[in-house]
Amino acid sequence: MLSRPLLILDIDETLIHGREEPLDRPCEFRAGQYHIYERPHLSQFLDVVSEQYDLACWSSATHDYLEIVVNTITNNLDEPLLFVWDRSRCTRRTDFTLQEEYFLKDLQKIKKKGFDLERVLILEDEPRKVNRHFGNAIFVRPYLGALDDNELPKLASYLESIASISNFRDLEKRNWRSIAEKL
Repeated sequence: MLSRPLLILDIDETLIHGREEPLDRPCEFRAGQYHIYERPHLSQFLDVVSEQYDLACWSSATHDYLEIVVNTITNNLDEPLLFVWDRSRCTRRTDFTLQEEYFLKDLQKIKKKGFDLERVLILEDEPRKVNRHFGNAIFVRPYLGALDDNELPKLASYLESIASISNFRDLEKRNWRSIAEKL
């Protein structure tokens, strides 16, 4: 019998959009000076995926901000997240072309905690943050606050359809949206 797979959730621009200046509508909640807008269908998405996956969070956000966001969006889950990692668990990198820093999420840190990377998926909106682990990544379109966004229902269907796969790393996931539309 296969172990329950681990789904690692990114937060900013994957599950929520946070910004200092409000959009033209009220935000769902505040985290410090940030107005937080939940991606449409977020609660339903978390309910669906938590039935088949153990959930965790890994964000390049600061600890205090992340704690508020994660506690708020996961407060209705039956099971707590296995872990919540902030930028202190990331590896700082510089993109010299863009002249900016970013935070790399190295899944070898997950492996050292005893997780089998064949049964681990990570949701991410920025490919460079998981560039060492494309076989574990599912890339989502960045969420910037649109009310008509429908990424999460499609993603939930796709994740349900692959939960029993023994090795996620061998699975081609770049075309996950077109697969989800056929489900």
